[in-house]
Amino acid sequence: MNTPTLKKGKEILSLAYDSIRNISCDHDSDNGRRVMVGRALATEFLQLNTDENVRAYLVDAEGKKKKRRGEVHRKIADTIDNYPENFCVLNGGIVIVARDYSLDEKSKTMSLVSPSIINGAQTQGVLRDCYESYGDDFPEVYVTFEVIITADEDLISEISIARNFQNDVQNISIAGSRGILDDLEEALKNALQGDVKIRKSETDRSDEFIDTEKLLQVLMALTPNEMLTGTVIGDRGNKAYTYSQKATCLKDFSKVHEAANGKKKGSDVDLYNFFIALAPEAYELYERWKSHQGFRGTRIRIIERENGSIVEVPDGILFPILASLSVFVSKKGNGWTIAKPKELDDRELIETAKTAYMEIAGSNPQTMGKKAACYSALLNITSIYKKLIK
Repeated sequence: MNTPTLKKGKEILSLAYDSIRNISCDHDSDNGRRVMVGRALATEFLQLNTDENVRAYLVDAEGKKKKRRGEVHRKIADTIDNYPENFCVLNGGIVIVARDYSLDEKSKTMSLVSPSIINGAQTQGVLRDCYESYGDDFPEVYVTFEVIITADEDLISEISIARNFQNDVQNISIAGSRGILDDLEEALKNALQGDVKIRKSETDRSDEFIDTEKLLQVLMALTPNEMLTGTVIGDRGNKAYTYSQKATCLKDFSKVHEAANGKKKGSDVDLYNFFIALAPEAYELYERWKSHQGFRGTRIRIIERENGSIVEVPDGILFPILASLSVFVSKKGNGWTIAKPKELDDRELIETAKTAYMEIAGSNPQTMGKKAACYSALLNITSIYKKLIK
């Protein structure tokens, strides 16, 4: 197995393993990451930090030393106490992220650069509690682990969110139960009229519900970067993350909602009001572009057609276009609008998108949605028109 040479000047931690396997495929390599799975003694994981984890060990997080608190903790401890030989197959294991790694197959040691547990903090916490209680009598407990090697900090954050909440639909349930999405739904009801419902729970799956996560992705794509300055989000630069990081968009909206709650002014209040005011137009804009008939004749095979009409354009092609329109966002009375100039025909954006799709993204919509250069290509066009109409 070929392993990289570690760069100097980084925090390096060694982990002794019993077995390990590199399960990375070409798709992982193309996206700049490696993934390995293995088994190791539980004591190997006690030294790891949880800095990248969205949830710390709940016992420590609440400032209590009450051992084995909660049903999850009790079940983990019960397995250690009564079925230690089965722990590695009964427990979900631990997921670690690191920026780089090397393997010494002779000593069965893995060296990890800046590692952190991103899923399994509760498992680690109970293991540590039990280890302290047992002392030298701690049973032989093996843990299944997964290591994700990547230098992509945004991806690390996204993995942490997704792995801890299993999937983003549970995140939407949390936001819905806390009332974070109420203003958004009310704005859509007032503007679109009728019985409008947005998805606030993992059980809201029928077509009668507007896809809230998708709407927030579109809103973030349409938000001018200058509006993020000084807010709890901060300037995120290129908008490629809005296509691929659905959980991050929901998390950012929730953070702005919390920061703006109860305040009368400030950058977070302005940004939150912007989100609510632009939401109806953002929703209608996405729906229009999703089946934009201007894509007829482009010969982009991935676009879904029916009887010659455009039915559905992939989001990977749409998001660079939508993000480019952020330059035309402007104040309108007490609200906001997207004032695209008449001089800029949709067909010019579509042709530019087609070129980016074929020449930059290799005719792959997923690549286009994630490729910063595709967003820059569309933004260059809209920025030129923005200057011309000033």
